[in-house]
Amino acid sequence: QVQLMESGGGLVQAGGSLRLSCVASGSIFSTNTMAWYRQAPGKQRELVAARTSGGSTSYADSVKGRFTISRDNAKNTVSLQMNSLNPEDTAVYYCYYKGYAGTYFPSYWGQGTQVTVSS
Repeated sequence: QVQLMESGGGLVQAGGSLRLSCVASGSIFSTNTMAWYRQAPGKQRELVAARTSGGSTSYADSVKGRFTISRDNAKNTVSLQMNSLNPEDTAVYYCYYKGYAGTYFPSYWGQGTQVTVSS
C-alpha cells in the first residue's frame, strides 16, 4: 500500500554532512508520522527523528542540535539533514511511515540506506 524510497546515504568524513531523503507513495493518509531510525552493528534499531503531519518533531538525545528532520506534506517527503557527523553515527538509516485512520494504523519501513562516517 505504501512504498518508501530512500536516498542520500554514503561515506563522509567526521565533521561532514549528509542529507537523507525519503519519498512515500501509495495510499498515504493525511494524518501520519514519518521518521528516521538507524541501526548500528550490534545495536538495536533506534529512533533518530520523527515528524508528524501536524508539524511536531522529536529527536534522539544523541542527535539534537546536529540533525534536522523536515517534511513536505504535499509531496509526502521527509528529509534528514545530518551535520557534524561523527563515527558513532555510522549505521543503516531507515525511513518509517505510520498512518492514522480511525482504528487503522498501517506502518511501513524503507529498505535502509548506509551512512558511514570515517574518523
